[in-house]
Amino acid sequence: MNHIKNRNTRFIKELLLIIAGVTSACFGLKSFLMPSHFIDGGVTGISLLISTLTGFKLSYLIVIINIPFVILGYRQIGKGFAIKTAVAIAALSVALIVLPFQPITHDKLLIAFFGGLFLGGGIGLAMRGGCVIDGTEVLALYISKNSILTVGNIILILNIIIFAFAAYFLNIETALYAILTYLSASSTIDFIVNGIEQYTGVTIISEHQDAIKGFIINEMKRGVTIYKGEGGYGEKKDIDIIFTVVTKLEMSKLQTAIRQIDADAFVIQQQIADLKGGVVKRHALH
Repeated sequence: MNHIKNRNTRFIKELLLIIAGVTSACFGLKSFLMPSHFIDGGVTGISLLISTLTGFKLSYLIVIINIPFVILGYRQIGKGFAIKTAVAIAALSVALIVLPFQPITHDKLLIAFFGGLFLGGGIGLAMRGGCVIDGTEVLALYISKNSILTVGNIILILNIIIFAFAAYFLNIETALYAILTYLSASSTIDFIVNGIEQYTGVTIISEHQDAIKGFIINEMKRGVTIYKGEGGYGEKKDIDIIFTVVTKLEMSKLQTAIRQIDADAFVIQQQIADLKGGVVKRHALH
């Protein structure tokens, strides 16, 4: 019974996120980007560019151009993802026709910034709902599995190509504003998907591990994991390796404490996109 309740709750949450994402993306497009013939990166940028050059309706182009990426998503990620993505893209197409959003401003800088903000917000909310309304990430994921390039590198290369086409077929000024739109959108996506509490995994090797461990547990109220290791340089001896996860806002506090306890401590930091459970989730920020 609880399983069914949790599944229904998750479904409603994802549905609301997708609806909010579609609405935000539609607002960004109709009220900012489309009236001034601005473009963005990714599949949406390709659709905007073709619409500007040919006069073909954006609502149709978004569906047509995303079809290959929906199929690719089905093969790479799964049936559920592909179905939700197809529904979200179709909903965005309908919203572009139905929702009566009007142009807000004619200031190009505001259009680039807020158009990217609302479009990126829509894409980010849809991703939180378990789908995409822009197939660029799906394509990048597929290419990365068959090449030495990372997903980030592939997205960057694809967008450079799009902006180059915009500079050639439209004008350089439009391409430059498109880059601003893309930066605004990508920053908003990152904020919505990862949130302000971006997590950092910290590995600490120190001769004063007990003091550092005590500070993390007692002062920061965070959990630690102790790995047993052996020094490989010089004299070989057993060492305790501390691993903990803190939020981005707490990182400075931890670094200061480590320097005070052991200035020679070896510290490794790595960004963590998401995590579930654990002490980090249970305690509020201090």
